[in-house]
Amino acid sequence: MKSVITTTISAADAAGRFPSTSDLESVQGNIQRSGARLEAAEKLGSNHEAVVKEAGDACFNKYPYLKNPGEAGDSTEKINKCYRDIDHYMRLINYSLVVGGTGPLDEWGIAGAREVYRALSLEGSAYVASFVFARDRLCVPRDMSAQAGVEYQAYLDYVINSFS
Repeated sequence: MKSVITTTISAADAAGRFPSTSDLESVQGNIQRSGARLEAAEKLGSNHEAVVKEAGDACFNKYPYLKNPGEAGDSTEKINKCYRDIDHYMRLINYSLVVGGTGPLDEWGIAGAREVYRALSLEGSAYVASFVFARDRLCVPRDMSAQAGVEYQAYLDYVINSFS
């Protein structure tokens, strides 16, 4: 799984060298932020059901036509699948917070997602609305510390940008 540490080691190994000072500084920065990332992962993990519900509700509030016949949310089953997808991405954000890199998102969420959603006639903008809501809803210090919030929002931005 890709993280700052594995990426640094892989790059040094591919070049047949030891990690450089700048490589090690990057790893050190990643390690220094690990406490904040783990706090964000713990908060997201303990509140994920509410986060997913609110994010999904925000999507359907912004795009109510999605519940019209022939649209992505025209049945309870399809609506539940949308919430399931949001939950899946939130779990991947949680995993990314734990490992300190985008590997889980890249490997299990983003690779090919746009093409799949396009083939299924699902609008990426609806998912973007969900993740923007989750990002903008965060309240520091109510939900987590400022640094944990920065880490959490960075991964939400990463997902948002992947859909754009």
